Amino acid sequence: MARIGIQLMMLRDDIAEQGVLPVLERVRDTGFSVVEVSQIPMAPDNVADMVRARSELGIEYAAISAKTTAPAGSQDQTLAEDFDLLVEEAGALGTDMIRIGMMPLEAIRSPEAFFAFCDEAEQHAARMREAGIALSYHNHHVEFARIQGRTLLEHLREKAPSLRFEIDCHWVQRGGRDPERTLKQFDGVLDLVHLKDYRITLPSAEVLAAMDAGDGSAFGDYWQGSIVQFAEVGQGTLDWAPVIEQGIASGAQHLLIEQDLTYGRDIFESLAMSRAHLVDLGYEELIEG
Repeated sequence: MARIGIQLMMLRDDIAEQGVLPVLERVRDTGFSVVEVSQIPMAPDNVADMVRARSELGIEYAAISAKTTAPAGSQDQTLAEDFDLLVEEAGALGTDMIRIGMMPLEAIRSPEAFFAFCDEAEQHAARMREAGIALSYHNHHVEFARIQGRTLLEHLREKAPSLRFEIDCHWVQRGGRDPERTLKQFDGVLDLVHLKDYRITLPSAEVLAAMDAGDGSAFGDYWQGSIVQFAEVGQGTLDWAPVIEQGIASGAQHLLIEQDLTYGRDIFESLAMSRAHLVDLGYEELIEG
């Protein structure tokens, strides 16, 4: 049975301030028991607390995260340098999934650089598969740019056949594609889905006041950028029931709520709102397990 959980990235500041266990306890009390780990330092004490949360709180881990490469001096774990450690951490947390959150920025400098990233991703995915772990790639909107007549995502899927995928519905929509149709296209190679809504906003009072004062750039900034927001599930424009059904039909094992920004709202309030909408749609069993 597919499970609905949350992306722990949203709580990275809380974890930095309070520690892993108190935050995961509050996650459980908010009604979630499945998390995906990203942007949380995998320091030994944090990993140990994640292991404790698994046994003491019943927290389940959908996946952990890794980069292909990282700048010198970075503390981020990479598939190139920390392969054995990543396999060990996945085993300790009871998951057989690792995900790449984004390609390195160097990969979008040229077609040659991107194709080199594809080859690298394939090598890592094939090696992880031998270790019993599925390596997935998480999209943003940039992967819908085209080179040589095809999107980056299409090239990546062809050139890295061992790679699995995590489809982020908000970024699909922002990239000009339909989330439901995209999930269908990834049938058979889809393990993870991000449930992230896509909200269209009206101009704020500040923008309107600037316009009234003769500042045309304020409306231009709104129109070209801030008109689109990340939103709680059910508070945006995406029709979630068919999206979730298609994700499950295409093989997703975990569907994770994620919201990059909450615009001043407490993240736990946002999570409760998303959960309530999914319960209203009839998905409480997938949340509670």
